[in-house]
Amino acid sequence: MLGGKIMNVKIEAIHFNPDSKLEEFITEKVSKLSQVADDIIKAEVFLSLERSQSKNYDSKTAKIRIEVPGSAIFAEKKCKSFEEAIDTGLEALRVQLLKRKEKQK
Repeated sequence: MLGGKIMNVKIEAIHFNPDSKLEEFITEKVSKLSQVADDIIKAEVFLSLERSQSKNYDSKTAKIRIEVPGSAIFAEKKCKSFEEAIDTGLEALRVQLLKRKEKQK
């Protein structure tokens, strides 16, 4: 990996096209996971939008899958914004990566 960046970040949006700002935000945030684990092979981010009848807003879901040697870790978060869902999802993954690192020691 060059410069501690995850080279392969795949972003898929279901039934909509994310703007380039959102894609840049996701790539930048996901790349920061390499500070916790430098053996990340690839990252996949799936975005979906769900209309909510009971709430006053659309629910934005981010599913994030990180592939590391021998396994994959996963987080799924629903929030009011994709940015919030990405942030909370990546925090959950960061914790999982730290636990994995501790087990390896």
